[in-house]
Amino acid sequence: MTPSSRALVAPVIAGLVLVLGTGAADSDAARSAFPAMPKIYHDGWIDLDKNGRKDVYEDRNASVDARVEDLLARMTADEKTAQMATLYGYGRVLKDPLPTRQWKRALWKDGIGNIDEMHNGYGDGKGSVYATDTRKHVWAMNEVQRFFVEQTRLGIPADFTDEGIRGVEAHGATSFPTQLGIGHTWNKALVRKIGRITALEGRAMGYTNIYAPILDVARDQRWGRMEEVYGEDPYLVSRLGVEMVKGMQQDFTVAATAKHFVVYSANRGAREFMARTDPQVAPREVEDVHVTPFAAAIREAGLLGVMSSYNDYDGVPVSGSHYWLTERLRNDLGFRGYVVSDSEAVEYLHTKHAVAADAQDAVRQAVEAGLNIRTNFTPPEDFVLPLRAALRDGSLKMSVVDDRVRDILRVKFTTGLFDRPYVEDAEATVRLLDSPEHRAVALQAARESLVLLKNAGDALPLRKDLKTVAVIGPNADDGRYSRRHYGPSGGHAITVLEGVRRKLGNAAEVRYAKGVEVAGGNWPRIETLPEPLSAEERAGIDEAVRAATGADVAVVVLGDGDRTTGESLSRTSLDLPGRQLELLQAVQATGTPVVLVLINGRPMSINWADAHVPAILEAWFPGDQGGTAIADALFGDYNPGGKLTVTFPKTAGQIPFNFPSKPNAQSELEKSRSNGALYYFGHGLSYTKFDYGGLRIAPLKQKADGKVTVSVDVRNTGDRAGDEVVQLYTRDLVSSVTTYEQNLRGFERIHLAPGETRTVSFTLAPADLALLNREMKRVVEPGKFRVMVGGGSQDIRQQAEFEIVQ
Repeated sequence: MTPSSRALVAPVIAGLVLVLGTGAADSDAARSAFPAMPKIYHDGWIDLDKNGRKDVYEDRNASVDARVEDLLARMTADEKTAQMATLYGYGRVLKDPLPTRQWKRALWKDGIGNIDEMHNGYGDGKGSVYATDTRKHVWAMNEVQRFFVEQTRLGIPADFTDEGIRGVEAHGATSFPTQLGIGHTWNKALVRKIGRITALEGRAMGYTNIYAPILDVARDQRWGRMEEVYGEDPYLVSRLGVEMVKGMQQDFTVAATAKHFVVYSANRGAREFMARTDPQVAPREVEDVHVTPFAAAIREAGLLGVMSSYNDYDGVPVSGSHYWLTERLRNDLGFRGYVVSDSEAVEYLHTKHAVAADAQDAVRQAVEAGLNIRTNFTPPEDFVLPLRAALRDGSLKMSVVDDRVRDILRVKFTTGLFDRPYVEDAEATVRLLDSPEHRAVALQAARESLVLLKNAGDALPLRKDLKTVAVIGPNADDGRYSRRHYGPSGGHAITVLEGVRRKLGNAAEVRYAKGVEVAGGNWPRIETLPEPLSAEERAGIDEAVRAATGADVAVVVLGDGDRTTGESLSRTSLDLPGRQLELLQAVQATGTPVVLVLINGRPMSINWADAHVPAILEAWFPGDQGGTAIADALFGDYNPGGKLTVTFPKTAGQIPFNFPSKPNAQSELEKSRSNGALYYFGHGLSYTKFDYGGLRIAPLKQKADGKVTVSVDVRNTGDRAGDEVVQLYTRDLVSSVTTYEQNLRGFERIHLAPGETRTVSFTLAPADLALLNREMKRVVEPGKFRVMVGGGSQDIRQQAEFEIVQ
């Protein structure tokens, strides 16, 4: 909704609607603990402090800064400190699904900063009717918000926060691929659409602040949270992250809160949970890799939220670091939103990092560093009471708290919470969630996330006149991949088996055998201590062999599950988990042609499959529409065109092994180890072929503050329409410090009909050529630069050089 359309809303009507109980049955409305206060709702404003006059902070025509200062001057210490805490929603910390009379005696009687995951279908409240029934959900969210507007002294609305990296984390929202899958689309416009849909659906359900995107840059393929990032290259993460934020914050529909700031994804050995500390990353790499996406999202998209990470860097916990949360984030990058802590980040200053003597000292350090709101799965009193104690004993200045509260209020005013605190039309929400238009975008994302890793002998696409197709594997008919954490629930996931059966109808026999579990028994012990197949596993593999025998093709669907990837589910190996390799080998031994489909959350060292299986399709976790997208690609109704945003090592023993890398850092000359990647960054095949030609650079000599244009002609030389991701890389040939061998500095996904040629142009700005010199100053140094253009980092088709002159 645009600001102008917000102004058309008559709050008098909104008040009456609340009295009548929008989206709720009479029995629900009867549960209201407090009668409605329609008299505070006026034409164009709400009398939030109930004093009968329009104050500056209630005047939507006043500037945001004026409204913030007017409100801040009216607030007591208790009201200010209450704004600095998260109240986790029903089924998490909050015990009541709706306001009760006891709330008038609770800490949040003075207000609350935000309420996280309220009625979103996760946690102990996942079965609540207020999570699963959209109309009742809207009514319940309005009831909770009405408490803060009507029953607190100043009427400051709560900021309802929720996760949203693959669609809003709520029942019935549109289900997109995981963020790693979205990254593999390389489609900036599509990511903008996903951000817009996420914002519209979130706001329609009452959520005003969405925790997305994740701007961490992947460094270790074993990491359990690989599925949640766009990829391993900072430029790609920056470009897609900016588009996501712009889509979400268009018209300030919601605030986007990016995570995790900073150096979060470089955890040693990919260790998680309590071991996520002390990343071993040099300062220059911190800036070039880990800070870059946050800088872009803040400076280019006006990011309104940041989640501070709970790791330390160089001995100082980030959530207690004035350098990171104030000097860099605010003073350097220009951040004007509010910082929320990752769960337990504040407590960890005392309980894990041991830099704080007690809880009060941890709170003081975090607030002084720049933290605005503490979030954790414990009552808000655990933070607010020590915060108030620090104010009373003088260890924390009220001026610091005022600065933190200013940021929180600024975001709430910016997103229109004070003028439009309620969801106004539950029926519109019902129509909007997972609408046909939104599902079409989700299907597009699922299709474009597919990466054809191998296709020897044009094994794909499959013919549709096949008589017998075997669909085999633990992920062949398991739709749980669409209900990963931090995204929607309640939808119907189309599995690969269902997608194939829909595609072929009654024209073919489609056999199914699960074979084995994703991880199997004794996981993860068997990862390091192999043991014989159990009788159950042997029987499952035998069943799969029977299904494959005599079939025209066997589609084997393997990968990850909820025991092998996700938060705090890092691994020690990148091999197929459990008994999946034995299953694949047994099916291959039948002589039936095999196609491998991977549904997974991280790169896998599928060396045997690469050597023996002719066709391999990578699908990541593709969301509810995944089975349709995969079947479309398998049978040629869609031509896969995704490219890898992560490197596939041959073995975990090669890690760290990723893109970009310094000169010769990943040398191929050792004779005592496996050399080279299984699949390199940017790799991805197609059912058609593309030729590159006519590389042009203008000008060939440019000053350091000028721009350089690079153009190339791309032609589809095959007989099928298809997508190509045109990738531009640069290299600084001589520099004062070592720089990366290839720097991704442009990409464009284009669709070409057979025989069609398109000119793709990129503009290199000074920032694209800059480096941090020996004095750690970002400069563009004179000298020659090489430009490389192609379909992957190892598929360079055209290259030339230009020079930066004094």
